[in-house]
Amino acid sequence: MTSMKLAVIGAGHLGRIHARLIAQMPDVKLVGVCDPVAAAREQVAAEHGALSFADHRPLLDLVDGAVIATPTRFHRDVALDFLNRGLPLLVEKPITATIAEADELVDAARRSGAVLQVGHIERFNPAFTAATSRIHRPRYIEAVRASGFTGRSTDIGVVHDLMIHDIDLVLSLIDAPLARVDAIGVPVLGEREDAAQARLEFADGCVANLSASRVSFSEAPNRRMHLWSPEGFAEIDFGRRSVKVVTPCDAVRTGQFDFNSLPAEEKPGFKDRVFADILRLEPVEFEARNALADELRDFVDSIREHRQPRVTGHAGREALAVAEAVVESARNHRWRAEPQMPPILRGPHWLQSQPIRARREAG
Repeated sequence: MTSMKLAVIGAGHLGRIHARLIAQMPDVKLVGVCDPVAAAREQVAAEHGALSFADHRPLLDLVDGAVIATPTRFHRDVALDFLNRGLPLLVEKPITATIAEADELVDAARRSGAVLQVGHIERFNPAFTAATSRIHRPRYIEAVRASGFTGRSTDIGVVHDLMIHDIDLVLSLIDAPLARVDAIGVPVLGEREDAAQARLEFADGCVANLSASRVSFSEAPNRRMHLWSPEGFAEIDFGRRSVKVVTPCDAVRTGQFDFNSLPAEEKPGFKDRVFADILRLEPVEFEARNALADELRDFVDSIREHRQPRVTGHAGREALAVAEAVVESARNHRWRAEPQMPPILRGPHWLQSQPIRARREAG
């Protein structure tokens, strides 16, 4: 089999990893590494016996495809040069800086027939694929993605940097239109949000609550997702690559179980068997895999087999559109000193602020 000739555009943290994995693929040759920083590109190129380029355009005549791992603001211009020549691309997430730019890339790939894949790597995480083989049609999704400050991807906010991973996963699971987005965001170290929380409501009633932070003080990154469905519950730990699934018994699944209806003698020991007999808890075993290597393999195979990759340009565009909606909702959120709507409940802070007579009357 003739080796496929690929290039990596961008020799930063992720570009270096792409270059290393491509160089290890038996049916692929890493032809060139491109980056405006000479020291960065030359080091990566020398490590893998590739050519070094300051500009990507000379590579258009040398390769069968490329991986774009530049800062997001450069994705559109670099990608169009390749796609307009019919050259396949794997573009790191987010696909572009704006929806309009993403539409340009998707249209260019359609016209030329070139494969356009977006690097939403968590689709290849073996923990996610194992969990979603057991849990289908989720009704409620909760995801947390938090890490300490790395100094990378500061040209975009945390929604486009981290939360977009979970946005893409949610969109891959829910086959219904997005009906509503409510979000808040907090800028900490610059003008863009560094922590955000979003609630996505879909037309079929599914709700997804997503939280992301890149200024977490926790020692280890937290990347978890919970899936609730009529079939059961799954807890996914993306970092540790672990999955736990809870499968309800038939009585629970059909809504016929009621703890309060149990005989009095059965209730004391119930808590000891709830996760054995009623809600059966089990860890899910699966093969340990390198998600980025699998993503690159899917890219190469989709080119050779003339098929769509797992994460298409359109999927990347849709994830970006939702991320934009989250940022817009957060931008429109107002932090008010005084409530603009009557409270549903008057909390303790209200009671404590009232004169003693009013407090007695309220109590």
